Amino acid sequence: MPELPENEAQRLVLERECLNRTIEAVELGDNVSYIELPGDNERARLIGHQFTATRRHGKNIFAGSKTGPWMTVHLGMTGRLIPYDAPDDPPDHTKLLIHFKGDRRLAFRCPRKLGHVRVIDDPDSYIEQEELGPDALSITEDQFVETFGKTPSAIKAALLKQGKMAGVGNLWSDETLFQSGFHPEVRADQLGKERLTEIFDIMQTVLESVVKVEAHYKDLPDDWLIRHRKDGAECRRCDGTIRNKKVGGRTAYFCDKHQK
Repeated sequence: MPELPENEAQRLVLERECLNRTIEAVELGDNVSYIELPGDNERARLIGHQFTATRRHGKNIFAGSKTGPWMTVHLGMTGRLIPYDAPDDPPDHTKLLIHFKGDRRLAFRCPRKLGHVRVIDDPDSYIEQEELGPDALSITEDQFVETFGKTPSAIKAALLKQGKMAGVGNLWSDETLFQSGFHPEVRADQLGKERLTEIFDIMQTVLESVVKVEAHYKDLPDDWLIRHRKDGAECRRCDGTIRNKKVGGRTAYFCDKHQK
C-alpha cells in the first residue's frame, strides 16, 4: 500500500499539474461498484471551483482551497492520480475523472478498488474525524517517545497504527527497523527512551530520503532493505539473511542477524 513518501509524490503531481484550473465536470469511470466515490451532489460541489492548494497527512492526499470544498484521496493498494490532456483517452481502470477548463484531465486509477475519493469541507476536520495521529514527518521526538513508549505491542505493529502516527506502513516500518537494528517483534513499551529516539531519528531520515527521490526506489542506496526485500536475500549490511514472518497480522521482513 502506498505510504507517506508515495502519497507525497502523488501530492506533488497534483501541485505541479492541476492547480488553479477551473473544474468543469467530475465523472465516474468504469466498473465503480464496491469502491467509495463521491455521489452526484458531492461531485457537483467541485464544479466551478479550483484546486489552489494541496496537502498530505499520512496516507491521505487533499486538494482544495481556503473556501472549500476539498477533495481527499486515499490510494488504497493500487490507486494513482494521473493527469493527462484531451483528446487522449483516460487510463484503464479510471474510477473518477475530473475535467478542467481546457484540455487538462485528472484520472483516479484504482484497479483493485481499495482506495477512495471523498469531497469534504476541510482537511483539519477530516483528520480529526478519522482519528488520525500526527503525520510521521510532523510528529516530534517527544510525542513519538511518549506515544510508543506506552504501546504494549511489537514495535512493527505499533508503527502501523495510524491513530498513533499516520503515514508509516509495511515498507517503511521494515526499513526503519532494519536500519536501526531492532527486531520487529521487540515490544515498543520495553525499548526505552534512548532506543525509541534512535528509531525516531532513523524513521525521519528514511522518510525524508524517500520523499526526496519521489519514491523512486532505484535511486535509494543499495544497502537499504527495500532494494532486496525478499525472503532468503543476502543482507547488505552484515552476513545475515533476510527473513519474513507475520507480526501483528502483517508480514515483516528483517535481517536474522543484526536485528535484535
